[in-house]
Amino acid sequence: MGRFTARRVWSGLRRSSTVCAAFLLAHTPAQATDTVGEAPLVVQTAEGKVHGVAGQGVHEYKGIPFAAPPVGELRFDPPAPVQPWQGVLDATTMRDACPQARRFNLTEESNVEDCLHLNVAVPTTPRTGARPVLVWLYGGAFVGGSTRLYPIDFLAREGDMVVVSVNYRLGPLGFMAHPAFGAEANGGYALEDQRAALRWVQRNIADFGGDPGNVTIGGVSAGAASVCMHLISPERTSGLFHKAIIQSAGCTFNMRSVDDGMKTGLAVAQDVGCNDPKTALKCLRGTPVKKLVDAGTVVAAADYLAFAPIYGNDTVPRQGADALASGNFVRVPILNGGASNEMRLYVGYEVEAGARITRDNYQDRLRALYGDNVDAVLAAYPAERYSSVPTALGSAMSDFMPGGGLNSCLFLRTAWLASRWVPVYQYEFADDAAPPVMDDPGIELGAVHTSEMPYQFPGFSNTSVLDGPPLAAPQQALSRQMVAYWSSFVHTGRPAGAGLPEWKTFDPSRQALRLKPGAVGMFDAAAAHQCPMWERLYPQELSR
Repeated sequence: MGRFTARRVWSGLRRSSTVCAAFLLAHTPAQATDTVGEAPLVVQTAEGKVHGVAGQGVHEYKGIPFAAPPVGELRFDPPAPVQPWQGVLDATTMRDACPQARRFNLTEESNVEDCLHLNVAVPTTPRTGARPVLVWLYGGAFVGGSTRLYPIDFLAREGDMVVVSVNYRLGPLGFMAHPAFGAEANGGYALEDQRAALRWVQRNIADFGGDPGNVTIGGVSAGAASVCMHLISPERTSGLFHKAIIQSAGCTFNMRSVDDGMKTGLAVAQDVGCNDPKTALKCLRGTPVKKLVDAGTVVAAADYLAFAPIYGNDTVPRQGADALASGNFVRVPILNGGASNEMRLYVGYEVEAGARITRDNYQDRLRALYGDNVDAVLAAYPAERYSSVPTALGSAMSDFMPGGGLNSCLFLRTAWLASRWVPVYQYEFADDAAPPVMDDPGIELGAVHTSEMPYQFPGFSNTSVLDGPPLAAPQQALSRQMVAYWSSFVHTGRPAGAGLPEWKTFDPSRQALRLKPGAVGMFDAAAAHQCPMWERLYPQELSR
């Protein structure tokens, strides 16, 4: 669930102005008639006109504000409406990421609090009728990431759809609860940002040629977990989307309550010197962003779930497992899954940082994760079966890890519960030769967390440089198949197409579509990941 076991780092602070005059262009008739195909470069939205930029087969509109800057009295509040502007907004360049710091020597630091912007990519090819819409939410462990890391033009062009990517608040600014905050969205401001963007889509996407009645929300990692939160909160989200794509997040992950989440907020407040309950809100709103983010780093270092979503407020009123089991969720078709070896990535980070995982301490490492079940897990994942001991550990963790949100059996439980009510299409990304997500740690990684991103976002590298290596020919073929499946789902709610292997809906046989170069097809995912054994060992977390 959004790089749940990731190390957390961050940063922040910048201006508090609304839409700055420097971003406005004078409107002229020539701009209003500047078109390619059916997509005009100047589009009138409900808040004002925006001027985009022509790309390869698409027009892109970048950095459009969808809510007021969450600064001053608006910090630690749900997003407020954006103020309309005069003239034409220059929407030709990406805007800044929300406050965060470098993580894993990959994602870049941002010190900008005025960050609630979205981007729109529209194909320029002529078309009869409105296009379906995909709203994409980035990953980053709830503490990092931005729209700058995911180029959306490729999916828009190849999938013949309008693609929208959304910035949302992160870490202590977006996911922190505190007794001084309003009860309605306490700890859920980032999710409310995303919902404000979805409401923007309903108001404005028709002006870009999109169909507000055919909207899919999708995301990876923390973005996928956010999709889960919107699914299980129908009181707040019904009608805002019509299909859902969940890439690497278990919707049934056991969330903490608001009361538990407040402990994080109190710890952050203590670190920045905002201890007095009478003045805590004013103090926290007046604290420099960087100081808040640094405090979040300190707190999260001892608690990797410090800024994961919480439940018990109006934003997320219930646990995911309860919602899916009872049918109390937004009942739309779901495309769901993840990578075959999600957690090997984090074992790789440990090894890269100098950790020694050997035969001598393998059993102790398993015991730390699985407690009294260590003997059963050791028998199912003997070190000698794998190319290295760290790879063995990562394989067990990827199949199931109690308390974690990134594992195959939890993904399958999400599919199992949801499939009682709606069509679910389960997949597993299984290209063991996928471009590396990290520097080579000297162990076998395989298809790890987020390794499918370059197949959907060419050049993906977790940085705005977008300098990921090109895909080899077999991987390019898999990319074309994946884009065809995903875009078919966005268009119709069913991933299918001429020449594509059949993707069957999820059913009690627990079959999933394996996405592997030259070998795409259905397989028994539950058996492959030893889920029957895990269900016996952990019935509360994996009950069906």
